[in-house]
Amino acid sequence: MPQLWQGRASKAVDSRVNDFNSSIRFDARMIEQDIRGSLVHSAMLGAQGIISAQDVEDIHKGLHSILDDLHSGALEIDPTAEDVHTFVEQTLTARVGDAGKRLHTGRSRNDQVALDIRLYLRDAAATLQKEIKDLIDAICRKAEESAGYVMPGYTHLQRAQPVSFGHQLMAYAWMLLRDLGRMQDAVRRMDAECPLGSGALAGTTYPLDRFYTARELGFAAPCHNSIDGVSDRDFCIELCAAMATCMMHLSRLSEEVILWCSWEFRFVELDDAFTTGSSIMPQKKNPDVTELIRGKTGRVYGDLNTLLVMMKGIPLAYDKDMQEDKEAIFDAVDTLDLCLRTLTPMLATMTPRPENMRKAAAHGFINATDCADYLTKKGMPFRDAYKCTGTMVAACIREGKTLEEMSLEEFQRYSPLFEKDVYEAIDLTRCCEGRTSYGGPTRASVLSQIADVRAALAQ
Repeated sequence: MPQLWQGRASKAVDSRVNDFNSSIRFDARMIEQDIRGSLVHSAMLGAQGIISAQDVEDIHKGLHSILDDLHSGALEIDPTAEDVHTFVEQTLTARVGDAGKRLHTGRSRNDQVALDIRLYLRDAAATLQKEIKDLIDAICRKAEESAGYVMPGYTHLQRAQPVSFGHQLMAYAWMLLRDLGRMQDAVRRMDAECPLGSGALAGTTYPLDRFYTARELGFAAPCHNSIDGVSDRDFCIELCAAMATCMMHLSRLSEEVILWCSWEFRFVELDDAFTTGSSIMPQKKNPDVTELIRGKTGRVYGDLNTLLVMMKGIPLAYDKDMQEDKEAIFDAVDTLDLCLRTLTPMLATMTPRPENMRKAAAHGFINATDCADYLTKKGMPFRDAYKCTGTMVAACIREGKTLEEMSLEEFQRYSPLFEKDVYEAIDLTRCCEGRTSYGGPTRASVLSQIADVRAALAQ
């Protein structure tokens, strides 16, 4: 296909430059958004008397026929086209004649691509938000099922205090809810200003109705500065930052699942449909999904870094460097989409092993703080209670027993303050349920969190 900008040059562009310059291999995915923008732009041109009503009718008929043929498979995108905008315009002109050549009146590819990528990312963000909601819903369901399963909570990856498995899971639901909010915020700013009508950078002499095109395309208003309109890629960076943060949360959850399903933990078992085996070790059941998510997180971080570095030294207004925005942001969208669509059913089919969680909790002495608090409530200074309990834990480790397995006589060797009610104080379930401060690990708290998250999603 010939380039739209041919005319000034006295010789053909080297084929290697054409290949290097071409973006059709990655911007072809924006073809529906490009056509959507062209339909609105041409309707505005007609309403303003810039092109005839017949031209508008022919352009709309041609654009709809291109969409129909793309959907049916009757039309394929030409891989030799310079970009998606060139392909659409030249295909349209081949179908409707001179009317197709008038479509680009009052428009530059600079404001056209700035519009297309906004429209595309707005659509993609809507899909990602639904997938995040689906993942949150799966987490809430699993947390509801396991709100009473006592497990060790960790600090420094060392067993620390008793929590419930449901409480641990809900921590990720809250993270993902924030991710959803960040993505919604990014889209709100993306929708604030429409770049269409900015032209190459300085607007146009045609009497465009930019408020019409902005409204019809779902924007709050046209952009206030034409230079900013074509050179702004903040919305790509902001959305990618939200996606990178979401990937970080998915990676942290994945790391936990990898630990939980190992033989050393055995807190959960993954469904066979979401694991792989080994080519040589028949006993293996590998959590490849979560390992890949952990690895792909770095990829999305790289996409964000690409956008930031690409934009940091570009003078106003449009520069060809900005063509590099698409591969980075598209890769981030595709990667997060794939991870969310795979992780959600994996978690939904994951089977918790509460007996192993409780055993780990008991042998981790995570009720030691409660034991010390018991002595403190009996009148012993906390520091003395801390030292007494630490001495008991050391003895239990040497003898291979837990605090719950100590006899009352053994307790009273360390302090006469111990009475029969010590067993109630150090019972793991009671320890967990006794932490009644707001946001804590009790069953009631977990169920309340689930209700709050579901209410937030419903809004």
